[in-house]
Amino acid sequence: YLPSGQPVDIVLNPLGVPSRMNIGQILESHLGLVGYRLGEQINQIFQEKKGEWVKELRAKMIEIASASKFMDAKKTLGKMSDEQLLDYARDWANGVKFATPIFEGVSVDELMKLFELAKIDMDGKTELYDGRTGSKIKERVNVGCMYMLKLHHLVDEKVHARSTGPYSLVTQQPVGGKALFGGQRFGEMEVWALEAYGAAHTLREMLTVKSDDVEGRLSAYKALTRGENVPETGIPETFFVLTNELKSLALDVEIYDEDENNE
Repeated sequence: YLPSGQPVDIVLNPLGVPSRMNIGQILESHLGLVGYRLGEQINQIFQEKKGEWVKELRAKMIEIASASKFMDAKKTLGKMSDEQLLDYARDWANGVKFATPIFEGVSVDELMKLFELAKIDMDGKTELYDGRTGSKIKERVNVGCMYMLKLHHLVDEKVHARSTGPYSLVTQQPVGGKALFGGQRFGEMEVWALEAYGAAHTLREMLTVKSDDVEGRLSAYKALTRGENVPETGIPETFFVLTNELKSLALDVEIYDEDENNE
C-alpha cells in the first residue's frame, strides 16, 4: 500500500516490459497518475468551497489545461459560464482525462510540468509498504493508473488431450490445435532438449510412431492394444516428402534396403 494507506490493485513484474517493448503502458500509468492527482486537487477546491472558490477553480483548470496544451485554455475556460465550468470540474474531479497521440504526443518537458503541477516525484516512483509486515519496501516503485482489460483465456477452454486422431495429408503428421483435435507440437528446441539429455529412445518415438511413421504407428497401436512389445520403427513419411521434393528439382533419388548380407 501507499504511504497514504491506499492499497494498489494489481502488481506487475517489471520483466514483462522490456521484452514486449511496450513503453506505452509506462507512459499511460504516469499520465494516469497525473490525471488522478490533479483530479484530487480539483476535488479539494470543491470540498472546501472557500471564498471565491469558483474563481479559484477556473484558475486551477486553466493552469492544468495550459500545461498539457489541451486547448486555448484561457479563451475556452474563461468564456464558460459558472454552471458550464462546474460541470467540467465535476468530471475532472474524478481524474483529469488525457489523450496523447503516438510518437507526436506529450513531450518530456510537458510531462515534467504536469508532474510538478500534480506534486509527483520526477521519476514517477513512490514508496510502498508490505501489507503483511507493514515494513517499507527497499526500492521505490512506479505506481500509476491505467486501464487493465481481462483476456478471456480460460483453462477450461485450453485443456486438451489426444491419443490417435486426424493426420495431415501431405506430411502424415498429426494436425495442430484443439479445434482440429490435434497433437502437441514437439518442436526443434524440444528435440534439442531430448538430445542434450541423451533420451534416444524417447526421441525416436517422438519422431516416428508418435508422428509420421505410418506403418510404425499402426503396428505400435496394435501391439499396445494386444499387450505385446512395440516392434521396430519404420521410415517417417517426411523422408518420402523430402525425396519427392528432390525429384522435383530433377535429382533422381532411389532408396535401397540393406539385406542380411549388408548388400
